[in-house]
Amino acid sequence: MPILFKADGPVARITLNRPEKRNALSRELIEVLTDTLALAADDAEVRVVLISGAGKDFCAGADLEELDRTADSGVLDHLDTARELANLFLAIRHHPKPVIAAVRGRALAGGCGLATACDVILAAESAQFGYPEVNIGFIPAIVMAILRRSVGEKRAFDLLAAGHPIGAEAAQQIGLITRVFPDDTFEANVGVYVESLAAKPSSAVALTKSLLYHIDGMTFDQAIEAGTRANALARMTDAARQGIKKFARKK
Repeated sequence: MPILFKADGPVARITLNRPEKRNALSRELIEVLTDTLALAADDAEVRVVLISGAGKDFCAGADLEELDRTADSGVLDHLDTARELANLFLAIRHHPKPVIAAVRGRALAGGCGLATACDVILAAESAQFGYPEVNIGFIPAIVMAILRRSVGEKRAFDLLAAGHPIGAEAAQQIGLITRVFPDDTFEANVGVYVESLAAKPSSAVALTKSLLYHIDGMTFDQAIEAGTRANALARMTDAARQGIKKFARKK
């Protein structure tokens, strides 16, 4: 199976399982990963989704051997396969629960895009991130929309056009990833982070994710209005009512 899935209480663990191909994104893997994310979304027990890669690397990007076999296809066929990847990124963006990427080794091209599509990226200090597509005459087209929302314009152009990978520390400095942990304690630190997030009120986390991405592209006035409506909605949740009451009693 190209994907391993385990729903362990509040945490759904998804593992890209093509280590012999550095977890390259084949059409089958993309399809199964998209379906697995839907399963996690429908599971009421799941509060956090964690994506990692089997073997030494997180994901090396598109399966180039598969792309080579379809190189002579027509434009409509190419559009279909590109949309499958685009729909995967949209599934993460619109997922009702936080999706975390745990990156060891290399996250390159579409693999870097997969990581940055997630809400949080936790990286081992030896991890590498990059978009080398330009080096083979290709472009990181679909992932560009995600990268541009993570880093500044000139940083984005440098990563996309130069095609050089960068280390985890540099990736964190430019805002590409969230946190960096030592290699030897990476798994433990990821576990602590995930468990902490899973312990938060799920309604508050879901509303936070929804609002954050909803206001993207809005004017300031529109974003304030959207926040006003979300504020009112959040007050009506059981979690907020109980949390406010508990806090007020302490005072």
